Amino acid sequence: MLDASTGYYKVLRHRVGDFFGPVDLGLHLSHKHDTLNIGAGLFAGSIFPGSNRLVFSGISPCWHGFFISSMGGAGLVFDNLGINMLSIQGKSSAPSLLYLNRDHGEEIRIELVPVVLDHVWGIGRTGVYGMMQYALDEFGKEYSNEPRILATGPASLHTDFGAIASAPVRKGKLTPVDTWAGRGGFGTKMLQQHGIAGIIYGGTFVDDDFRDRTVADQWFEEKYNQHMAAKDFEATKKYRFDPKFDTGGTFGVNFKTLKGNMLAFNYRSIFWDEEKREHLHKEFIEGHYLKQFNDETIKTKQQKNCGEPCVAVCKKMHGNYKKDYEPYQTMGPLCGVFDQRAAELINHTADSMGFDAISVGGVIAWLMECLHENLISPEEIGVTGKPVFTTEGFDIVKDSMHNAQLGVQMLHEMVNPDGKIPLHFGARKLARQLARQKGEAVKDCFAFNAFARQGWIVPNQYWTPGVISPVAIMGKYYMHYGSDFVPPLELGKRNAERMIKELMLDNLGICRFHRVWAEELMPTIVNDLIGCREEFMQNIALSASRITSRNASVFFETKRNVDMLHSFLQKKREVDQCDHPELLVWLERFGSNPMQAALNFWYEIHKGLHSSLREFPT
Repeated sequence: MLDASTGYYKVLRHRVGDFFGPVDLGLHLSHKHDTLNIGAGLFAGSIFPGSNRLVFSGISPCWHGFFISSMGGAGLVFDNLGINMLSIQGKSSAPSLLYLNRDHGEEIRIELVPVVLDHVWGIGRTGVYGMMQYALDEFGKEYSNEPRILATGPASLHTDFGAIASAPVRKGKLTPVDTWAGRGGFGTKMLQQHGIAGIIYGGTFVDDDFRDRTVADQWFEEKYNQHMAAKDFEATKKYRFDPKFDTGGTFGVNFKTLKGNMLAFNYRSIFWDEEKREHLHKEFIEGHYLKQFNDETIKTKQQKNCGEPCVAVCKKMHGNYKKDYEPYQTMGPLCGVFDQRAAELINHTADSMGFDAISVGGVIAWLMECLHENLISPEEIGVTGKPVFTTEGFDIVKDSMHNAQLGVQMLHEMVNPDGKIPLHFGARKLARQLARQKGEAVKDCFAFNAFARQGWIVPNQYWTPGVISPVAIMGKYYMHYGSDFVPPLELGKRNAERMIKELMLDNLGICRFHRVWAEELMPTIVNDLIGCREEFMQNIALSASRITSRNASVFFETKRNVDMLHSFLQKKREVDQCDHPELLVWLERFGSNPMQAALNFWYEIHKGLHSSLREFPT
């Protein structure tokens, strides 16, 4: 427990059984002390692949409820501190870099070093990369082993959804493989609430981590008739290379399989017919955007891991640019960008500034539609033109770059203290202000999940009701996001099932890319190594119920969310030929009164979720 206002700390010890990891303990501390909690799971440093995620939890500045975000690989170095979690209270009197080092079993050395933000953010590749480079230059030589750095950027100072970035250090130098705790605005929380702009940490503490490969293989052989390495290799093929699609990574496989489920031009593609969506996918995605990725990244095998040994090598690179589906979707097709050079420009700018890439892409796409429809003028938001926001006559290279450059102008306005896109209190509040000035149409084309009075987050990039469900933590995968039609009451129950499984992985610090085996096997492993399977599973269910008891999800505030739901149901019937009786009933209801039908659908999901996540189930 670190008090950032004084630099003093105390060590608290909790029995495994009362708490099992950084999520359930973070939930307890967040509501008691409003801390920012940063921790690794019980199996960090162990032989299990994907077990070294660094988990962040606390009350989110943008969502306004308890939130969880995690970062690949960063838990491996954190484990060298010999602690499971760091909880930060109070606020430093000046923006500071937090230095943590534990060498050969000594007490952890802690320093809070004031930094001049504009200077530090101007170093090297600037922004979060400048912060990482500054920390490494100042303190890197103090560590016996390679340290790790957590960094914020200007987005954390000027908006409510700043992210935390990190990159592995190799041979004393930062690698370009940045990893992120992106969702939830924990960069904003770390900087604005606690005054900490970055953290450098590491050590040589030797823990009694589980590393018995023979025993591990026994669990896998009993369950799958395969050694651990073989099963994990099979389970992670999507993220490495899937021969069925001749591509790999979330970018490759998702963009290959989208076809008529394309979301483009701020979701306006949901209003098109299937033929037009498939044509867009064939010509713009398969013929160009995905082809560039496959030629430049997959064929050349430019792939890395997140900082821990892992066969998934899910970090698909092109030089300094890391290609993941959702950032390159929101600041890609959703913004009318279908060319890799243009997408690299806008994504790297947003990353340097330290934004939650998914949310900022959704905000940019919304403002682009407002410009395209003349709902606001370029001058009102500080940009120099309007986007090319239709497929007719669209030049994939030229118009993609035009749109990307327009997006970059918006990004600069967002982090300018006197900028014309003020986001200190979030995009939901901005949408309300613009709606009062310009009319409801401005707000109605913004797709976001709403929570409590001001909480907001841009949904995950899948055209399915699960991503706009009333779940207590949205923007992650704590919901069912399959593309099949599921009646809303059942969808709520599936959301609950998914939430419990995802919570289990987060509480253990296990990467969800390994979920194929981890969800099934980790309860057994916990039982065999710690001896409390039932207690562990009850703890996860209880955490899910306690998070859900504070669920302040708000019904759709904009027409675009209703349109996404209605058009999804229409597509299931007209294109996919689904004849589920409930689908036909809901389509009839939407036909007579879309808003009332959406409200009923939303409440049915809510009912299914709450009926499944009761602290005392009936």
